[in-house]
Amino acid sequence: MRRGHNAQTKQRSARPYDDTDVIDARGPRTNQAVMGALSVVAFATGAEWLPGLLALQLAIGLTFGRRFCLPCLLYFELIQPRFGEGAIEDSRPPRFANLVGVVFLGAATASFLLGATTVGWGLTLVVAALALLAAVTGVCAGCELYRLTARLRGVAARHVPRIDPDDVGLDGAGVVQFTHPLCAECRSWERRLGENGERHVSVDVSQRPELARKYGVAVVPTVVAVGPDGQVLRRLAP
Repeated sequence: MRRGHNAQTKQRSARPYDDTDVIDARGPRTNQAVMGALSVVAFATGAEWLPGLLALQLAIGLTFGRRFCLPCLLYFELIQPRFGEGAIEDSRPPRFANLVGVVFLGAATASFLLGATTVGWGLTLVVAALALLAAVTGVCAGCELYRLTARLRGVAARHVPRIDPDDVGLDGAGVVQFTHPLCAECRSWERRLGENGERHVSVDVSQRPELARKYGVAVVPTVVAVGPDGQVLRRLAP
């Protein structure tokens, strides 16, 4: 029985190299642990070339996909098969965090080339501190920055004042959830809304990408309460 349970937990619900709009949350934390640790090594050894190499690796992964991201391969090929899949989340916040890492490490490399060593190491240590914080605690500053900007450009009463009820199939007032079938937090919201007995509809952004674009959904789950006419009353998540 135990063996069957372990086999079940190790099954993947998301294909890591194909379902790129979502990601196992442990994957980014592995990436952050590697980047943070190597940034510390660079500072400790004075290896000014290493931050540039780390920036290049992040940029390659962002451009060509997870198959070209060495920490991603470490997680998906060695760690995940052994310990099983973690929570599945929207991949856009950690992708943005990687982009921030590219900018900081790239700026550090430019500083070294220009002779501004102190600035270069300062930027490298910022990356090290934030990456290791995210790896240890799950608090990802770059991800939170993405979510903050998503609120400013996403569905909010002051930005998208109304959701057309015909678009989402909601009859009367209720809650609209923009979701993805592989998103763990989306499933939690679905259960919560069901338990509370709230009238709600779910819009699968993988099936209705045109609605995600129309209403500026930059992260899932995005959950809003709307009035009988579709007027956005308040944002529930993120």
